[in-house]
Amino acid sequence: MDTLTHALSGALVARLTAGRDAPPRTLPRRVAAGFFACAFPDLDFVVAWLGPVEYLLHHRGATHSLLLLPAWAFVCAWLLAKLLREPGGWRALYGACAWGIGAHIAGDLITSYGTLIFAPFSDARFSWGTTFIIDLWFSGVIVLGLAASALWRGTRAPAAVAIALLAGYVGLQALLRERAVEFGRQYARAHAIAGAQVEAYPRPVSPFNWTVFVSDEHEHRFAHVNLFREVSRSPRPGDGFVARLDAPYQPLAAARWESRRRYGRNGAEEMLGRAAWESPALGFLRWFAERPALEAVTEGSTCVWFIDLRFITPGRDWMPFRFGACRAQPQAPWQAYRRLDGAARAPIR
Repeated sequence: MDTLTHALSGALVARLTAGRDAPPRTLPRRVAAGFFACAFPDLDFVVAWLGPVEYLLHHRGATHSLLLLPAWAFVCAWLLAKLLREPGGWRALYGACAWGIGAHIAGDLITSYGTLIFAPFSDARFSWGTTFIIDLWFSGVIVLGLAASALWRGTRAPAAVAIALLAGYVGLQALLRERAVEFGRQYARAHAIAGAQVEAYPRPVSPFNWTVFVSDEHEHRFAHVNLFREVSRSPRPGDGFVARLDAPYQPLAAARWESRRRYGRNGAEEMLGRAAWESPALGFLRWFAERPALEAVTEGSTCVWFIDLRFITPGRDWMPFRFGACRAQPQAPWQAYRRLDGAARAPIR
């Protein structure tokens, strides 16, 4: 979830969890504490300054840990009590901070990136995969809830209604995800793809937009679909940004399946791709990528590049997290690199 939506959701949760007997003058500080505390876990973006691999390994890590939540809530409450000049000290804001950080973790869990909720004792990534990272409908409900709470300050009802709507919306998305997965299972059965792994990832603009994957050991087959649409759409001149993002998602009956190989298109290329992928140099990428696919083999078969199809979005040429392995000669060890624009590359130390 984007950081602004996180912060606003923290303010909404803080308003909901304010005690009925709480003095009205304390409410603004509590809401502010929820706002800032819910944004706090995203401070881990600073690890990107250390390098792209460090970002993959530690983003949504320790600051997003349920095990460390009590400690982070204390840090936030202590700092915010000083900044907001809270007469009751950190104890008066601790609950709002704990709820805010918890709301942040929940908001990230519903996306498909993966969150290390048991860090630092486990590097297992957890994801419910119901909601796109920027969901304007989700954010809109939060904004409306906060606006209604400002108008009716004496009651928590607007915040409670908004939270209930958010829970219902995510529940609807979970049902839609299951429908998208079932569509993938039907494709796998119809094409006799043995041992297929079927998954669906939410996409922007609409909760009905999904990318469905049917994967086996060698290949990913995927389709961008809209579960509600009955008529195909195509980008038209004059379409705005949102319309261009939405157009590629086709009705189920008109789904356009594409395929990408995991390691290569033929025997020699696949052997090379497997060797690079299974090398110690790309251990971090094997841990992170859920739908790895060969992007390219360059420089006379000395560099092999991979992407994670989980992040493919129609209408967007740029792909994040492009990594690969290079070696000077066939028997030399592989070295990890990050692929930049054009033919440029940067070594990973």
